[in-house]
Amino acid sequence: MPALVRFFRKLVLFALAAAAGGACAADRIGAVRVWPAQDYTRITIEADRPIRHELLLVKNPERLVLDLEGVAFDSLQQEIAGKILPSDPYIGQMRAGRYKPGVVRLVLDLKTEVQPQIFTLKPIGEYGHRLVLDVYPLAPVDPLMALLEKPEYRSGTALQGAEAAFAAAQEKSGLEAGGEPAPGQEHAAKGKPVMARMLTIVVDAGHGGEDPGARGRRGSREKNVTLIIAKKLKAIIDAEPNMRAVLTRDGDYFIPLQVRVQKARRVRADLFVSVHADAFVKPHARGSSVFALSERGATSTAAKWLAKRENDADLIGGVNLDVKDRYLAMTLADLSLTAQINDSLKLGKAVLSELGGVNALHKGDVEQAGFAVLKAPDIPSILVETAFISNPEEERRLNDEDYQEKMARAIFKGIKRYFTKNPPLSKSTLAANERID
Repeated sequence: MPALVRFFRKLVLFALAAAAGGACAADRIGAVRVWPAQDYTRITIEADRPIRHELLLVKNPERLVLDLEGVAFDSLQQEIAGKILPSDPYIGQMRAGRYKPGVVRLVLDLKTEVQPQIFTLKPIGEYGHRLVLDVYPLAPVDPLMALLEKPEYRSGTALQGAEAAFAAAQEKSGLEAGGEPAPGQEHAAKGKPVMARMLTIVVDAGHGGEDPGARGRRGSREKNVTLIIAKKLKAIIDAEPNMRAVLTRDGDYFIPLQVRVQKARRVRADLFVSVHADAFVKPHARGSSVFALSERGATSTAAKWLAKRENDADLIGGVNLDVKDRYLAMTLADLSLTAQINDSLKLGKAVLSELGGVNALHKGDVEQAGFAVLKAPDIPSILVETAFISNPEEERRLNDEDYQEKMARAIFKGIKRYFTKNPPLSKSTLAANERID
């Protein structure tokens, strides 16, 4: 009997030791980050090792259930606390519980039907292994498409008459004052306005969400600076008759580079301007720059290095490589970008000349490299590096509201100068209302 008791005692101790060992082996969650946006809400779970997982979509009520294997419950519960905002369009609340030995269950209560995507990312930069859950609405919401529903983009005799009258009045006023014709006007051979139409400029705030972009020594993040300047530029453009601006992002969330291009093409933008804040390994680098696309290699080593850094945004921000964008593949395949690049260089030169009145220029000419975000085949596109955030003095200026306003206004003046010398062509109503499913 004593031998049997000792056997069971050893068995119990072995089981307790195994349980304790399993608890110690559970990975602590390094961080949980939530990025709500109208396009989608992203949840990122970061750990030292890849997280084994299973995702379930549960109905009545709508929920997402994410089972995480080998994860420490206490660390997950601590990280998710207070992360879901009341303003989140798709997620009501998020809670964690112990599901079964070795498995922690994360439950997301949903506000509407969704279409989730989940994928993993390998370590890069300051990030470890990431599990990314993107919560998309079942019926995709694209704020940019709302532009196509506005009267300015529809045909109609009354609208065309009003536009023609407005153009004629603006033309008369401009010529009497010795000024240039306003943007959006087209002229017949005798110089009379034929019609006016709304010009659409897509303003792209670089980086966002999981991708902070460059960082200054005082802690400034490129993604925040670019969004502020982009919003100021939009406000200036929107105040101009016959011009409207659309932001690719209006908050702190990540958008893949190809989606930025796709959004611009969906609204048939006349121009695409991507706003950034440069960085270099040495703090003395300074000045503003403008870049256009190149099909034949970069115009300098620095331009090549910068293009690679900007293109790596997808790796840092996190793109689901299993989802293929057939629309982008269709539009970019076998298309010559020569005309687009020529127009982009003209636009870049006009903007660069205005930037010189606000900040020193890093280079006196528009540079070129293979920037993925500039690859819309039919839209003149430029990337503006407003200043070096890695330069302490320029970092300070980038956080100054007066400088931000001056930079936005300089970009706008460059856009107007470009349109004055390169009047836009008319666009068919059918094409302008084309939807891409």
